[in-house]
Amino acid sequence: MSGAELAERRRAGVLVHLSALPGPAGNGDLGQHAYRFVDWLAASGFTIWQMLPLGPTHDDLSPYQGLSVHAGEPCYIDLNALAERGWLTPEELHPPETGDDPVALRAWRRSCLHRAHQRLREQGDAPTEAQIDAFRREQGHWLEDYALYAALREEHGDAAWWTWPAAERDREPAALEAATHRLAGRIDRHIFEQYLFFSQWQALRDYAAERGVQFFGDVPIFVAHDSADTWAHRRYFRLDDEGHAALVAGVPPDYFSAEGQRWGNPLYDWQRLQGDGFAWWLERLATQLALFDFVRIDHFRGLSACWAIPAEAPTARDGYWEAAPGDALLEAVEERFGRVPLVAEDLGVITEDVERLRERFALPGMKVLHFAFDSDAANPYLPHQHHRHCVVYTGTHDNDTTLGWYADLPEATAQRLHAYLGHPGEPMPWPLIRAALASVAGLAVIPLQDLLALGGEHRMNVPGVAEGNWRWRFEWEWLPGPLAGQLRALNELYGRL
Repeated sequence: MSGAELAERRRAGVLVHLSALPGPAGNGDLGQHAYRFVDWLAASGFTIWQMLPLGPTHDDLSPYQGLSVHAGEPCYIDLNALAERGWLTPEELHPPETGDDPVALRAWRRSCLHRAHQRLREQGDAPTEAQIDAFRREQGHWLEDYALYAALREEHGDAAWWTWPAAERDREPAALEAATHRLAGRIDRHIFEQYLFFSQWQALRDYAAERGVQFFGDVPIFVAHDSADTWAHRRYFRLDDEGHAALVAGVPPDYFSAEGQRWGNPLYDWQRLQGDGFAWWLERLATQLALFDFVRIDHFRGLSACWAIPAEAPTARDGYWEAAPGDALLEAVEERFGRVPLVAEDLGVITEDVERLRERFALPGMKVLHFAFDSDAANPYLPHQHHRHCVVYTGTHDNDTTLGWYADLPEATAQRLHAYLGHPGEPMPWPLIRAALASVAGLAVIPLQDLLALGGEHRMNVPGVAEGNWRWRFEWEWLPGPLAGQLRALNELYGRL
């Protein structure tokens, strides 16, 4: 996203992850509810749908600890579409009685995909099989490694790759050849699932584009330790001979956590990445730029320096800053892609070197209104400090909802908020939504929870808390009929249609 593009057209978007859509059990997906949501966005005057990373997750559901930087989450595949192809029966679309256990529901979805693949093989479908073969050739640079990794991980009971037998862990050619032969059926199924995901995604994206809605994605700067990428490209990560990390990523103590955050991702071997022309990073971005119209780099400051935590340290307090070659990486990105539609997530501990890096490559940063009212008029998040070349949010997926945040404000901060906003008569969160839409920022993005005026029990994630995150979903009944028209009027009022 170039600065010129942000300045030329004021736009507004909604932040809600694909998993949060209504619909079948377990999580939202690429089915009819996604299309309905696109229609609602268009009717409301929003032209951007911002989501979290789409990669396959571990059972903790965190989209920031994905099993692959290229693959899509198979649980987002629309199962109803597979029934329409005759690969599932209507009865099989009913999940077992497991309550809302996400692990059990993910297992049910995967079992449906297994059956669909088996029926395709039994029934035969030459045109579909030809499309799968073409997809496999086009995406082979990552797909073959991912499918083999996923098949081996499945065979080993979802155990992390560094616990596998040494020959498979270390990718010895004979072991990989034997596994490829032994697990051919599973490998084919994982490729089938990725074909389905990418096909359904492109259909949804085409539908959205026809209605003036573009997709805004997210690239986590780091990669999960247990992932196809660390297994297949170990040389690019700071790992020992057995695959263990000596240093892991995180952030020092900040607004979100007094202990800091210990993410556990292995750090990059930037020297090797740079020595190979950042080829791994460029392929990673190529996939995301093919999926999205705009892409946010999560934890952008890690491209200048990252917080390195000794693996044995229990918290992030024992970490230290370690430099990264962000200038060289972004130069390589520009050489490969030209000016790319990137946004820098520049929250947290931002130093002058990070600002220089973002400004040198003309990347928009983020302004979060939840951070704006706890100091004085020089606070950079206050609307009068904004500029066209930024993206303004009420809050993000890591924040409480605006109502939850507002309820917990100290009295002095609440008074400053009221005074700044002109003591509005409207109840929260609407004054803050108006402040975001009125901002001079080229793009304003509002979390769906705020548009629905939901309390803190509806937040998506609590940073530093390992359990219970990433499960929030909304219901269509929560969107009153007049809301789309009201939002469209606000977007028109503030010049964002």
